[in-house]
Amino acid sequence: MCLCICSRTDLSKNSSCRKKMAEENSTETSIICYAPSMITTNGVWQGDNPLDFSLPLFVLQLTLVVVVTRFFVFVLKPFRQPRVISEILGGIVLGPSVLGRYDKFANTIFPQRSVMVLETMANVGLLYFLFLVGVEMDIMVVRKTGKRALTIALGGMVIPFVIGAAFSFSMQRSEDHLGQGTYILFLGVALSVTAFPVLARILAELKLINTEIGRISMSAALVNDMFAWILLALAIALAESEKSSFASLWVMISSAAFIAICVFLVRPGISWIIRKTPEGENFSEFYICLILTGVMISGFITDSIGTHSVFGAFVFGLVIPNGPLGLTLIEKLEDFVSGLLLPLFFAISGLKTNVAAIQGPATWLTLFLVIFLACAGKVIGTVIVAFFHGMSVREGITLGLLLNTKGLVEMIVLNVGKDQKVLDDETFATMVLIALVMTGVITPIVTVLYKPVKRSVSYKRRTIQQTKPDSELRVLVCVHTPRNVPTIINLLEASHPTKRSPICIYVLHLVELTGRASAMLIVHNTRKSGKPALNRTQAQSDHIINAFENYEQHAAFVAVQPLTAISPYSTMHEDICSLAEDKRVSFIIIPFHKQQTVDGGMEAINPAYRLVNQNLLGNSPCSVGILVDRGLNGATRLTSNTISLKVAVLFFGGPDDREALAYAWRMAEHPGITLTVLHFIPDEDVTEASSTRATNETDRKMNLDIKKQRQLDDEYVNTFRAANAEYEKIVYIDKVVSNGEKTVAAVRSMDSSHDLFIVGRGEGMLSPLTAGLTDWSECPELGAIGDLLASSDFAATVSVLVVQQYVGPWALDDDIDLPDSPVHSHEQPKAIYGIENPL
Repeated sequence: MCLCICSRTDLSKNSSCRKKMAEENSTETSIICYAPSMITTNGVWQGDNPLDFSLPLFVLQLTLVVVVTRFFVFVLKPFRQPRVISEILGGIVLGPSVLGRYDKFANTIFPQRSVMVLETMANVGLLYFLFLVGVEMDIMVVRKTGKRALTIALGGMVIPFVIGAAFSFSMQRSEDHLGQGTYILFLGVALSVTAFPVLARILAELKLINTEIGRISMSAALVNDMFAWILLALAIALAESEKSSFASLWVMISSAAFIAICVFLVRPGISWIIRKTPEGENFSEFYICLILTGVMISGFITDSIGTHSVFGAFVFGLVIPNGPLGLTLIEKLEDFVSGLLLPLFFAISGLKTNVAAIQGPATWLTLFLVIFLACAGKVIGTVIVAFFHGMSVREGITLGLLLNTKGLVEMIVLNVGKDQKVLDDETFATMVLIALVMTGVITPIVTVLYKPVKRSVSYKRRTIQQTKPDSELRVLVCVHTPRNVPTIINLLEASHPTKRSPICIYVLHLVELTGRASAMLIVHNTRKSGKPALNRTQAQSDHIINAFENYEQHAAFVAVQPLTAISPYSTMHEDICSLAEDKRVSFIIIPFHKQQTVDGGMEAINPAYRLVNQNLLGNSPCSVGILVDRGLNGATRLTSNTISLKVAVLFFGGPDDREALAYAWRMAEHPGITLTVLHFIPDEDVTEASSTRATNETDRKMNLDIKKQRQLDDEYVNTFRAANAEYEKIVYIDKVVSNGEKTVAAVRSMDSSHDLFIVGRGEGMLSPLTAGLTDWSECPELGAIGDLLASSDFAATVSVLVVQQYVGPWALDDDIDLPDSPVHSHEQPKAIYGIENPL
């Protein structure tokens, strides 16, 4: 018995191996021929070169691919390019176009013998990624996209498909065994397809994802994606039918049978698994392993019947019902597959791309011509359809450009085409460059071409202090995770919505823009409430929205509108500010970047949250409140009918403190709220000392401004006291202190007797009462007093709201005016919660 293990290359080149195989019948001796490359090394100390062994070589290749890809992600980040560009570029740089031109690098790092392992792992990654795409995709969403999105998707596919068909005639070789239809399908699909995940990221980067054009392009891309998969399956079926004209027919019949089995047998089986698992419990490891094995079996079956293995994985993913099972599978697979294995597939595409194969000016001219015609074709087709739907030409052109986005499906088409000998090296390299260029130019062109018409929103009630007592209060609530939702709801209920002054709440779920497609579907998905979420991001969003909608149903005079913002944390504040201005909001509430630990300390949840808060404070078009959440949802749990809350305002002076008092004044109208206002006043010695230090013009102007602010403070405080003198539940205390140390002592003396502190940030105010406190401030964005109250060594049970008043051009002028006189009425004194400055 002879066992010979050799690679295909060895069999053609190694005569000794062939000789031993020929002697198979004449000897009983077992002969084993090892390929030159073994699996693992014995170590460098025994003289082995690790790169001669397949495992160390693969690990090095994978590491190199990830590092180079991440480098390009970092370099192209300022240009707002999608990650797929970086992944393809990384492969091209490592391939024969750049580094691979050097024989030593190519033969050492990417030798021919390693390609099989590399491609196998890349295809395994691709298999599971397409499975995840199927799990995340909701066919019902495609069905609900509407006639406009459907016609735009078809209009954008037809002309590029025709251009691809025309191009296929010029590239077909006479000696090729494949029919013209195969070329037409491959090139037509490659040029007409739109990559949904890549488009979603581009839209988010350009801040267009929540616009009308963003919604239309997302819907059209989903429809386009579904058509592309059908055409791809057809193209593969035709490409693999070399021997018989009936082979294609059998492939399609087998594929239809496979889909039927998945829908009518596999889906009910998976539904049974979901029903058998109690709600809220984790799925059995056996079931998860069974499904993951099913992915490979599906890939094997579709590969065997003549369709690509990824088709089977994709269909298998589609039949898994949306809900907790899909969520579990995504959580277990997505980061590993999309972060580590998928870049390997794009790198393989780059490694196969040899730009040097594109020879002669005629070929380069053809390349640029195809790029222009394919791009122009999709734009023209989209503009024509968009025109019939009443859209402007500029919007049609923008839509057409966005639908030119290329990505995973096209790279699969090209790789299959190359493997099936439909595309030669030159055509493959040409098509990869076309995909790269068409996707890369979209962001800069759309940025220049399409700028959404920003309405000049001129509204004056940008603060709570400026809001009329009998008008609607508009609040924008920003939420990262469901953790802060109970406290924020309780805070809003304590804000006392009434028939005379209702509260309109815009709930904005802040989602970080990542490379995941799953985060994008949250924006597009328009499913009915109660239907299972597609992923964790959507599950969190559902939880947040349901909580606020439940609050709206049980509370009176409250209107809730849920929204989602998907952005990088560095530009997330732009979305918040834009929405606040568009909705004419007076107050923004956003959580602090730290949360309370079990032992009462404060730990950072995500440092990026702090960046969002800092940027928001610097750019907000209205007043902002940062909520340090230590739980208004514990012993003082609020409902729409019962409320018991002790609120304290620490008033030092300045616009921020006046805004804090205005908000607390509104809250104090609620019968269950007890309000204490502690007014810190510097003693006479401190006041005189600060006045005598004015030695130059700048100091004199500063003193003059401080005097003006003190005048405004005194007028507002006096108005507050006069309006609330008869109310026992509102306590006003004047506290005379001389320095920061005594201020801290006074604050600490009242920390345990309240549930919520409301303080001004104190931006721009230089008070001797807080002197020295900022020297060891951990979070300057909270101001001296806010930072003190939020520190870990302060009371563990008191939440803090740090308020910054909007001070715009008009606000600075208005501050000089006196507030209206209080309405002295004993019949309805509680209705007067704020003062409106004359405009």
